[in-house]
This record gives sequence, structure tokens and C-alpha cells, in this order.
Amino acid sequence: MSILQIKERGLEIEQLGRLPEDILELIYEHQLFKLFTAKELGGQDLDLLKGMKVFQEMSALDGNFGWLVTIGTGGNAFIPTLNKEVCEKIFSPRNAVIAGSGYPTGIAIQIDEGYSVTGQWKYCSGADYATTFTMNCFVEKEGIRTDEIISCSVNSDHVEVLNDWRAMGLKATASHTIRVQNVWVPQEDTFQLGTMKNTYGNAVHSFPFGAFAEASFLSVCLGITENFLEEASILVKQRSLDSSRAEHMGAIQFLLMQQQKNFRQLEERFYAMLHEYWQKHQEGHELANEELQQFSLMSKDVAAACVDIANSLIRRLGMDAITETSSINRIWRNLYTAAQHGFITP
Repeated sequence: MSILQIKERGLEIEQLGRLPEDILELIYEHQLFKLFTAKELGGQDLDLLKGMKVFQEMSALDGNFGWLVTIGTGGNAFIPTLNKEVCEKIFSPRNAVIAGSGYPTGIAIQIDEGYSVTGQWKYCSGADYATTFTMNCFVEKEGIRTDEIISCSVNSDHVEVLNDWRAMGLKATASHTIRVQNVWVPQEDTFQLGTMKNTYGNAVHSFPFGAFAEASFLSVCLGITENFLEEASILVKQRSLDSSRAEHMGAIQFLLMQQQKNFRQLEERFYAMLHEYWQKHQEGHELANEELQQFSLMSKDVAAACVDIANSLIRRLGMDAITETSSINRIWRNLYTAAQHGFITP
């Protein structure tokens, strides 16, 4: 099976509620969870722009697929923060992928050379096939909870997955809640973003994490919107064959053309700013807070515009728009769900 064939399997993927095994195998074969992983660890070692374009391309095939490739690759951000041996243990396997949460909804009780970790964390995309989970915890010392937050990595064997993901879209992302109870996490299995402990990192890993996350999720939204416009174009062409609706369909075709142009402008705006910031970062210039705020505002604006593009067309596409098993409805629901992520909501 080729990657392009995934576009034909969107309904199957959604109804299954997870990625089929042959599609997971395709991900491992093409190192799609390792876009920013060093080649020594079995990855592609892409630069930031190329990686974001892969996120968009995969999301244009299917929203669930693109989201999971993006989230799986997002775990590559932790590569330089772990000591060499732990990093190799976690990231070297062919099927290595991290799922987890950045919210500190657990407690890590400090004991000797490690922590006893208890808690549960929502929205851990890819939970049904993750090999490692990461979780943020407040540190407790001598019975007192502190304001210190520590990130822990835990092998999937020690994590309970609650299978509670029930969103309107991205139904196959397995974004379930995870839970651990008194799991022992050695000090070397903890990490902090920005603290480098090995030489496997590249320029992507030192790019500001907030902007990296915003760019990642926006790439997914752009890809799903691209898919939406392709499907809308197919439906409009089909309905245009009815001569009794020619005038009505002419207006819809004009709107579609406007929104396709609008989408290309949004896409150009995003990649132009990302290219500028990536160039500055590669040249060793630290991005100012004002620049990061501008990028964040742009990301939120473009994500909202993507949703507006879909909404402007969806009510003009007949019963396909409200039929859950139709491609256009599934894509629309996936876009709404992806655009709801906290990094790109208003």
C-alpha cells in the first residue's frame, strides 16, 4: 500500500477508532514518527520547514492520520533532554513513539534517586500504540507539594489507558486519558525542556517550543482544509451536471474559487513567517518575545480562517454535509476538532 491510498480509507479509519495495523506499519517504514529524529536513532533528521510540510501533506490525506504523525513527531522535541542511554532506549526502536500530556495533573513524590508518580492525564493522542508516555507532575517533598514541575517518561507497560476519547472529530486518534499509580521513575527518566543532555539534537530542538507547537497544529489545520476544498470541488462538479441548478451552482462555484484563493493566501502567510523565523534561528538569532507573540497571533488567525472557509461552504453542499459517513462531513468534523487545540484557539 502507498501512503496516497490512505485518502481512500478515511471512513474505515474513523469507524475503527484507531489506525489499522497496516497503516501503522507504513508509518514505521517511512519513519513518519521520526521526522525530527537523528539518523543515528533511525530518523529522518528533517529541518523545520520540511517537517511542517509533511504534517500538512499527511493531514490532506486524512485528518486522523496527519494528526497522529504530527503528535508522534512532536515527541521528538524531548530527544536532547534525556541522557544518552535513556534517549537511545526510548527513541531507537523502529516503532518508537511517545504519547502524553503537558498538563501537570500528577504528583511525583521525591524518594532517593527518583520519584513515585501517581496521576492521570487527558488527551494523550496515540495512546493505543505508544511505546513511551510522558507526563508532567508537581513535585512533592517530605509530604509537601511544591510548585516545581517535573516531566517524567514511563514505559507503556506501566501505564493504564482509559479509552475515553469521544470527540466529534479525529475519532481515530486514540486521544485517551492515561493513568499511573505509584510508578517508580528514576531520576534519569525525568527531563526538562531546554536542558540538553546529549548530542542527538538539531536546530529544530532549540526552536522555541511554543512556536513549534503552534506551527505543528496549524500545519494539520491547513492540510485538513486543503482536503476539505478538494472534496468540496468534487461535490460542486457533480451537482453542476444538473442543468436545472446551473445558476445556483454557478454562485457556489464562484464562492469555492474565492475560498481556494483565500486558502492559498493563508498558506503563503504561514510559510513566509515560519521561513523568516527559521532562518533567524538557524543564523543564531534569538527570537524576541514580540516576534513570538506575532507568530502566535498569526497561527490563531489562520486556524480561525480555515474553519471559516469550511463553514462558508458546508451549508451549500446539500445532504452530504450532514451525513456522518460522507467524506465532506468527516473532514469538516476533523477540522473543527483539530482547530480546538489550546495552542491555536483564540
